[in-house]
Amino acid sequence: MHLSPSGPKYFYHSVLAGLCSLALVGCSEPQQQNQSMPAPAVSVYEVAMQEVGNYREFVARTEAFQEADIRARVEGELIERTFREGAYVEKGQTLFKIDASEYTASVSEIEASLKSNRAAASRAERDLKRGREIAKDGFISEADLDKLQTNLDQAQAAVKSSEAALEKAKLNLSYTTIDAPFSGRIGKVSFDVGNIVNPQSGALAQLTDIDPIYVSFQVEESDYISYQQSHQQTNNSPEDVPLDLSLRFPNDTDFERPGTLDFADTKIDRSTGTVELRAKFDNPNGIVMPGLFVTLVVESQDKQSQALVPQAAVQENQQGKFVLVVKDDNTVAQRLVELGRRIDAMWVVKSGIEQGERVIVEGLQKVRSGVEVNPVVKQVDAKTGTISDQQ
Repeated sequence: MHLSPSGPKYFYHSVLAGLCSLALVGCSEPQQQNQSMPAPAVSVYEVAMQEVGNYREFVARTEAFQEADIRARVEGELIERTFREGAYVEKGQTLFKIDASEYTASVSEIEASLKSNRAAASRAERDLKRGREIAKDGFISEADLDKLQTNLDQAQAAVKSSEAALEKAKLNLSYTTIDAPFSGRIGKVSFDVGNIVNPQSGALAQLTDIDPIYVSFQVEESDYISYQQSHQQTNNSPEDVPLDLSLRFPNDTDFERPGTLDFADTKIDRSTGTVELRAKFDNPNGIVMPGLFVTLVVESQDKQSQALVPQAAVQENQQGKFVLVVKDDNTVAQRLVELGRRIDAMWVVKSGIEQGERVIVEGLQKVRSGVEVNPVVKQVDAKTGTISDQQ
């Protein structure tokens, strides 16, 4: 029996061939599409080098350069306050006045008493002089002469007592005017005009000088001993060591002025095992207030050239910190890095990256190791981390 090409067998082979051709077309289309897709664009930063010294951070607290409680030194009614709370006052400026009438009267009374005692002393001196003259002719006994001498001594003692009392009275009178012992800002007033104040009343207000400002911090005894051992030949104290000091505020911003090491204590605190050190910063605008917790950044002036990368480029996995590097053939490679200190928006890289290498800062989610990319070089603001087009 002969089957024509239009029979069942022929129909079966035709259908099978058609299905295979459709499958082949379906499999080849995605491959063609993948091969034709362009490389993803990523923003890269060319690694630069910077001179960086040995670096430590310390938790520190700010202290006033000078601080004084303004107190009454005599008793009396507070009759005047000449400043606004929180204002800046100059050295010698009058701050408070206490009713001086009682002390003025006391000065006048003692001045009169002194005048009388001086007159009595002058009279006693003349009496003794005459007594000595007539004693030569025997008209006065030795006992009477001794009495005249005693009268003079007592009169002169009374003069000295009155002079001392007058000096004290004038001093008390001067205390009725309370002046600023130094320039600074004066705080909240504890007593209003009309109150009776005295030396036991406590502080009327507090005067604070915060320019410069002190920053106190502690160093572990082991670190301090290591320092002493390394500098025993030079016999330098810590404040003589050339260091770069800077402050970071609690809001993660930096104080714009550098500081200097000002003081190192002469003993180790037994309870904490630390040595207290103090830095000093110029503070002309009064930005840094006393009692503020800050981060003191200490960096040696002996620096080494190290690579810096933006924080935006750094990622982390189970192996540690890493960056994605675009190689010369524009393929991506993962690079583990050892990070040092942070400087504003940049990380210091101790190892794992070299100058001039390109690290990805934008488009990280689009790539992985081995993928070819289209790198676009960008600029990164080292302070803020802002990424912008290269100029």
